[in-house]
Amino acid sequence: MLTANIHSIESFGTVDGPGIRLVVFFQGCPMRCMYCHNPDTWEVNVKRETYTTDEIIALYEKNEKFYHHGGITVTGGEPLLQIDFVIELFKKAQAKGIHTCIDTCGITFNPSDTSKFDELVKYTSLVMLDIKQIDDDKHRQLTKQSNKNILAFASYLDSKNIKMWIRYVVVEGLTDNESDLKRLGAFLTTLKNIEALDVIPYHTMGVSKYKELGIPYPLDGVNETSKEKTQEVKKVILEAYHKAKKIMNN
Repeated sequence: MLTANIHSIESFGTVDGPGIRLVVFFQGCPMRCMYCHNPDTWEVNVKRETYTTDEIIALYEKNEKFYHHGGITVTGGEPLLQIDFVIELFKKAQAKGIHTCIDTCGITFNPSDTSKFDELVKYTSLVMLDIKQIDDDKHRQLTKQSNKNILAFASYLDSKNIKMWIRYVVVEGLTDNESDLKRLGAFLTTLKNIEALDVIPYHTMGVSKYKELGIPYPLDGVNETSKEKTQEVKKVILEAYHKAKKIMNN
């Protein structure tokens, strides 16, 4: 039986998919997002707690009566760095009728070899996909990685008819350019299985973790994003989405 390196587990999560959920935070992430609030999950070789898939299923079943309309969410870090474990976990969960959700940035997707992803999606109910920036150069500045495989992953999931929630974090000066937002809205029209667009304001709750780890905080001095600004950004994305959709349907 496989084991995974787990950073932490939240027993009653309410923001990581529908309903109340068991949320499993995996250790390790190849991204270095400037606004990341979990830098303690980055390092792959840091040993936290190890779990088997049966142990995680048992944790869910222990509190199953509380998971109203919920299920199991894997997040991180980047859970798909340990994709074999996620496949085994989700296969067992699906057999028990448990809703399965992945919160991922999609960075590990390789369009030239989708074999493991082909297996994974058989047992996946929902993917919460984080799109950090639609512009590749700005994405590299923001995360130290290209967005090409991430956008390819979105299209792949759509081709497999996997339901998606798209997540987008608003950082003033980095992810709020109107032209980029319109490009994002147009891109989303290519995906037919989007159930929700979750536009999230940048916050500074992770600053203390950087201090504890002795890591300089990349956005020192950048203000948190207001609710009004967040709503404005979402409006631009949706207006571009509906405009592109209208053009497609004509």
